[in-house]
Amino acid sequence: MTTTDGVVEGVDHDGLHSWRGIPYAAPPMGDRRFRAPEPATPWEGVRLAHSFRNAAPQARRYTTIGINKHQPVSEDCLTLNVLAPAKRSGPLPVMVFIHGGAYILGSSLTYRGDSLVRAGGVVYVSINYRLGTLGYLDLSQYSSDTRTFDSNLGLRDQIAALQWVQRNIAGFGGDPGNVTIFGESAGGNAITTLLAVPSAAGLFHKAIAESSAPALTLKTEWATQFASTFVDILGETHDDPVAALHTSTPAELGRAGDELSRRVSRMIPGALPFGPTVDGELLPIDPIEAADRGETHAVPLLLGSNLAEANLFAKVFPVLPTSPSALERVLAGADPDARAAILDSYPDYPEPEACRQIMADMIFWAPSVAIADGHSAHAPTYMYRFDYSTRLLDISGFGATHGIELFAVFGLFTSRVGGLLTFAGDRRSARRVTAEMQSDWASFAATGAPRSGWRRYETTTRAVKVIDDPSRIELDPHAQRREAWSRYREFSEVPLGGGIPGQE
Repeated sequence: MTTTDGVVEGVDHDGLHSWRGIPYAAPPMGDRRFRAPEPATPWEGVRLAHSFRNAAPQARRYTTIGINKHQPVSEDCLTLNVLAPAKRSGPLPVMVFIHGGAYILGSSLTYRGDSLVRAGGVVYVSINYRLGTLGYLDLSQYSSDTRTFDSNLGLRDQIAALQWVQRNIAGFGGDPGNVTIFGESAGGNAITTLLAVPSAAGLFHKAIAESSAPALTLKTEWATQFASTFVDILGETHDDPVAALHTSTPAELGRAGDELSRRVSRMIPGALPFGPTVDGELLPIDPIEAADRGETHAVPLLLGSNLAEANLFAKVFPVLPTSPSALERVLAGADPDARAAILDSYPDYPEPEACRQIMADMIFWAPSVAIADGHSAHAPTYMYRFDYSTRLLDISGFGATHGIELFAVFGLFTSRVGGLLTFAGDRRSARRVTAEMQSDWASFAATGAPRSGWRRYETTTRAVKVIDDPSRIELDPHAQRREAWSRYREFSEVPLGGGIPGQE
């Protein structure tokens, strides 16, 4: 296959053709560190695109791919993968997936797309992008005549990948005029953020945001404070911490990023220091505000969250506050009447389940509703809630938790892990939910609408599809909670006050 940068050779397997590890930008190393992505260097001859390449630098524990096996990491990570039916006629809809992981972990290797391509008849693209300190720390305040730090590097990487798709995807059987971007968690945040990036106009035509966490998108003052604190942390071990931004290894920067995360979480439970920044340039305003103003790209949008988002964090990944004391700190900056209205809408508060639901609604559900409210005024919008859970997930206390819908979207209930989740008699129901979601997602990618029977979301009716076995439509579920949260300004609005603990 010939791309604008050179010829790539893929692999045929099981009725599909894959091309893996294709560079979409130059390696952001050396003088390119902390700079916007630059064009890939063209190559001569045939480049083998047989295997996944490096993941973005991250903690080693996040790169496990088997027993004592880890995906390699490197700053040379700006690659993408393409998967298409081996036999295809005419241009197919394109689905570009942006992985999640709180902007500190993850890789395109995890989501290979085979089942979705077979079921949906699409061309599937998955991408890597810069993470953590190398991708989502806004150091632009330290730019000088001799050194430039660009903002929103991971977001710029995603845009560069979408530009590659526009230039090249037709050669792989895809339709560059029918591109759907979709992602989950931080990847969902990337989707709702890209809706508000003016320079992304025309790079995609539909969007699916699964469990978006809009609060990961940082206000300028927060991003500036986080970067300042990070440089101070480097200054504890380097005489010239700004120079150390370039001379430190990715692992050293990662350890400093871990310390920054610890300090931020002590100040604001649940806050994370890495995310797209409202920099006034690439991202002029917050995506929720953009939706409210009618300034998001007017493309069809499908978005939603899961019934029990916070259970995963309470049990495995404790980055969200779920204790009453922590929640009180998070809500401390809210108007007293708004805070009272929120807590009154959860009658079981402060029981643990109610605390988890409050945090899940704050981070995932309520901001997604706010985006749906605004976006639906000028573009077709569809909203869902994923309720499906297997017996084992229920018994273990996870339920329909964060990320579990990906098992249906990507057909992973038949994988080794998925088989364990369904072994207690849920395999048939898992197949039904998988078929339904893949059909809806593929239909949306092809036409801008999921299958018939899924009503558009409008503020007059607030129709939400509850995905379960069987699924159903509900009108304005949890209206009291929705109204209470509409009066609340998220914690990213709280003033910085005395600064971040540990910073002098």
